[in-house]
Amino acid sequence: MKKWIRFLIISLSFLFACLASASETYTIDPNHSYVLWHISHFDFSHPSGKWLVAEGTINLDKDKPQNSKVNVLIHVNDMITGIPELDKHLKSSSFFDTEKYPQATFVSDKVTLTGKNTADVHGILTVHGVSKPITLNVKLNKMGMSPITNKETVGFAATTNLKRSDFGISAYLPGLGDQVQINIEAEAFKS
Repeated sequence: MKKWIRFLIISLSFLFACLASASETYTIDPNHSYVLWHISHFDFSHPSGKWLVAEGTINLDKDKPQNSKVNVLIHVNDMITGIPELDKHLKSSSFFDTEKYPQATFVSDKVTLTGKNTADVHGILTVHGVSKPITLNVKLNKMGMSPITNKETVGFAATTNLKRSDFGISAYLPGLGDQVQINIEAEAFKS
């Protein structure tokens, strides 16, 4: 009887160890990851801005990608439009109010596979002190060994659209567009 219990405990320990290792942690590479946004400027043009992803992780389950998770932090004050005065204006209380809300986060809560290399990643985006659910349409670009870092690396592209007014950013509506198009490129290396 004691041998059977011991065998069961060892077997369960092995099983839990295997389950725990199914998901591997990848650290987002801030030098090759960014969030790009586009918005209508009174329908005359569609300017863009960019944030580098400050830090984040992807818990990637290669066998069951639907169990994967994403957690990302962006320093909103690090926004770049290429126009210094516009950067300053967007950081003001009229828009992102970066003194009061210096960070934005995205934390996934569900992954729905939509194809061989695509998925919808659902989660909570927090910007300007407001948290709302959004869905990222994600495509796996590549998975393999990076020739630069010699680390196992994964790359993704993602898109979504959101309304800035949903996050309490409503200056100059409706002339300045409410719809914001988001494009994300990200690389992450195995931690």
